[in-house]
Amino acid sequence: MPLDLKNFQSALEEVLVERGIGREKILETIEMALAAAYKKDYGKKGQIIRAKFDPKVGVAEFYQVKIAVDESMLKSEEEATLEEGEGRPEESGREETEEIEGEPKKVRFNPERHIMLEEAKKIKKDAAPGDELIFSLETKEDYGRIAAQTAKQVIIQRIREAERESIYNEYASKEGQIVSGIVQRIEGKNVFLDLGRATALLPKEEQVRGERYRIGERIKAYLLLAEKNPKGPGIYLSRSHPRFVAKLFETEVPEIQSGIVEVKAIAREAGLRTKIAVSSKEDGVDPVGSLVGQKGIRVGTVISELGGEKIDIIEWREDTEEFIAKSLSPAKVLEVEINNDKKEAKIKVAEDQLSLAIGKAGQNVRLAAKLTGYKIDIRSRTGETVASASEEGDIADKTEKI
Repeated sequence: MPLDLKNFQSALEEVLVERGIGREKILETIEMALAAAYKKDYGKKGQIIRAKFDPKVGVAEFYQVKIAVDESMLKSEEEATLEEGEGRPEESGREETEEIEGEPKKVRFNPERHIMLEEAKKIKKDAAPGDELIFSLETKEDYGRIAAQTAKQVIIQRIREAERESIYNEYASKEGQIVSGIVQRIEGKNVFLDLGRATALLPKEEQVRGERYRIGERIKAYLLLAEKNPKGPGIYLSRSHPRFVAKLFETEVPEIQSGIVEVKAIAREAGLRTKIAVSSKEDGVDPVGSLVGQKGIRVGTVISELGGEKIDIIEWREDTEEFIAKSLSPAKVLEVEINNDKKEAKIKVAEDQLSLAIGKAGQNVRLAAKLTGYKIDIRSRTGETVASASEEGDIADKTEKI
């Protein structure tokens, strides 16, 4: 009884064409499954059974394999008895002629999987030790049904495996990029987005405090990680990651895309404020102006995507003193005194600039410390320290170098 060829060919073509799985690979998998099923139903202990499947007519033929052995390859009765006592029956599907430290591995003779060399030569004149001899097996009358079921199961399994692998490869290649998806469901604090071919997770810790997400809403997010799981790829997103801001600017600023302008460092307190340092590789190209855009359209688009988050765009400086001074923008700095060994900076500002330099709840100086990697002390003109922020501890962990 052959397979239902119409349905089989349709399923097979889906695997081969739409899913991009090689013909040889899928047929090999079907043949292995058929051989395993045949052995389970009709085989004997120790047999090596193989199947040959013809997809054109939907019929499988079965063969038994026997390995030619001579006396030197066989275990003595004492060795066989000892092995039995240790509970090590030879029932693996692997060939038993593997070498160990250059010596052929000895096997216990099993007439279901071995044939003595003298007998083998009666069938194949040039037979040598280790050669495989093939013997046809009876094709059972009802095995067409078993073959059909097995082939169908293999195809379905391969489709699922290929689909999972394809989705994983697609999104693994997009790690560090921005993706867009529709809010599919919300479970507790976790938000699940439909990306088209897969569902991704925006966990609570990667969300922006204060943001609210609605079912059916399309949002953008940073693809943090794609990993393989038994049930399919796990895709994790972030909207609070500092690089999300950098990637948003990349989509809006052609100069970043072309490599003329580079994001050198970024520090962020998601939902509140971001400081981003940029530099230009070409004279005449203003890196800050490139990100701001004509009439502020580029930075405005990014701010809108971030729900009104404030953004300070700073020009990168190789000179540490200059860079630290600029990092405290919009405050104007009078004097910078740095200790490179301790990575500390003492900043002096005018009285009317103190609140700007420190920022609300110390946010400005805190972000400046993250951006530059220096501990910053804000001092008044009289030399009194009025605020301090360090890059150590949890702050150091949040610093992002691009």
